[in-house]
Amino acid sequence: MPCCSTDTCSSSAAATGRYRGVLWVVLGINLVMFLVEITAGLAAGSAALQADALDFFADAANYGISLFVLGFDIRWRSRAALVKGGSMGLFGFWVAGNVIWHALNGTVPSWGTMGAVGVAALIANAACLVLLYAWRDGDANMRSVWICSRNDVLANLAVLAAALGVFGTGTGWPDLIVAAVMALLAMQGAMTIIRHAMAELRDNRNKTVPVLS
Repeated sequence: MPCCSTDTCSSSAAATGRYRGVLWVVLGINLVMFLVEITAGLAAGSAALQADALDFFADAANYGISLFVLGFDIRWRSRAALVKGGSMGLFGFWVAGNVIWHALNGTVPSWGTMGAVGVAALIANAACLVLLYAWRDGDANMRSVWICSRNDVLANLAVLAAALGVFGTGTGWPDLIVAAVMALLAMQGAMTIIRHAMAELRDNRNKTVPVLS
């Protein structure tokens, strides 16, 4: 049993329950937007939209992992954050490869589809960011969720800028540049998540940590 007062335990359980509910909501939002963006990205020939779609899918998987380990002790949550950091890094490498493929094939995406879907994705990710704001300074697992959502909003703004760039230049380079930036953001976020998780694992290696209920 955790060594804490009744009030403290009740408060912790209530906070965990609220966080669990928020994670279910953002999980649903990300799954829906993945389906919307992957369909639109393939139809429009946009590397940025396809990258953003896979980012939605990766985030949905990450939220699912967070839900699974939510009742575990901090060491398990830190290990989950390591998994999420690794998956985020792999996503970054995939996007970089996709950029190279589109560059070699000279793809010019549909800027109208990019703009419309980009606005919808921005609204969805902004809602997730607001819902997760209260837990931005939590443990490595919570921070990883916050970092993913923060990067998503930045990526959506970049997709909208790419749509304008494609419209203005008539080329696919703005789309490719934004997709490349998204790859770098994913890699940077992965490094941050992994660094925090490793620090927590070192700090708690020899500690007995109570399990949240």
